[in-house]
Amino acid sequence: MRFSEPPTSGRRLLSPLVWVAFAIIAAAAVTGWLVPKESALPREAVDPRPVVARGDLAADEQNAIEVFRLASPSTVHIRTAQTALDFFSLNLFAIPKGSGTGFIWDRLGHIVTNFHVIEGADRAYVTLADQSTWQATIVGAYPDKDLAVLRIGAPREQLHPILIGESRSLQVGQRVYAIGNPFGLDQTLTTGIVSALNREIESVTGRPIRGVIQTDAAINPGNSGGPLLDSAGRLIGVNTAIYSPSGAFAGIGFAIPVDEVNRIVPRLIRDGRLIRPALGIRVAPPAFLEALGIAQGVAVIGVDPNGAAARAGIVPFRPTRDGAVIAGDVIVALNGEPTPDLETLLDLLERHQPGETVTLTVERAGERREVPVTLDVAS
Repeated sequence: MRFSEPPTSGRRLLSPLVWVAFAIIAAAAVTGWLVPKESALPREAVDPRPVVARGDLAADEQNAIEVFRLASPSTVHIRTAQTALDFFSLNLFAIPKGSGTGFIWDRLGHIVTNFHVIEGADRAYVTLADQSTWQATIVGAYPDKDLAVLRIGAPREQLHPILIGESRSLQVGQRVYAIGNPFGLDQTLTTGIVSALNREIESVTGRPIRGVIQTDAAINPGNSGGPLLDSAGRLIGVNTAIYSPSGAFAGIGFAIPVDEVNRIVPRLIRDGRLIRPALGIRVAPPAFLEALGIAQGVAVIGVDPNGAAARAGIVPFRPTRDGAVIAGDVIVALNGEPTPDLETLLDLLERHQPGETVTLTVERAGERREVPVTLDVAS
């Protein structure tokens, strides 16, 4: 049987070679092969654009430059490590743990930073502004205020102590500057204002840190322990924490006020720890105060027989056999400053040292009196 060929249409099909030619032409058009190259066009000689004179820097720019010039040599980069043991070789090696910021306190080589920057580390390295690096030793720490002091053996001429200011006279709206090492980027300057005063944050031990400065100067991971400065380049706080849902800067940073730092650091350098004064009392829980209708104050429910309070005649609340309570002393002030709760009393006590005499204002059964007390050493 013989098959007939299919009928052909009236159009002729293009050969494959024609399709290839079309593709080459299209590609040439797209890539510019068919367009004259720029190098083939005539060129003109063009001089650099003239520089426009800017005039003097603005006053706030000049001030920021001066603050950085003054304080950056005092700001350091801190890296920490933790020693670990290789299970197979039994060799010791250092595992990088974290980094932060600090500042030079004096020409003896003392460096101030946050306690949480060095927490859990057994090695610390301090890099100065001249990029020299020194191994540091821990002099002392006070976790309740998130402060620590390190020491390095750098020559005195390489040490530039930071200028110390005060925080008690700060005002909301005042210009501030922060220098630190956010994300490891050393010697970073950020600016802002004092956003609020007398904030409260929680330390690594859970105790509240009061009187904290709030600022909107950008503070990020790595800024911890760095200086917060006023427009004169003086230390007014130690950058400590941020409030951020994401973990990065969100416009709210906190700094420990310099008045607290200047009180605590010399004692850490001298004693290696903060030796607290003690009254030798046990205090009632808040529920006890509510049950007795005591709105504010620190109710004493026990005294150390050999302690400062007992020697001064402080009397505790005492239960009777029939379940009643004999009124004792409620401490309502220390040296004239109100003590509405235990944390306030502890903060006020920490401003003093063992052996000093303070005046407690106490109330008992509606009567108020002043009691001088010579402070003991806390155990």
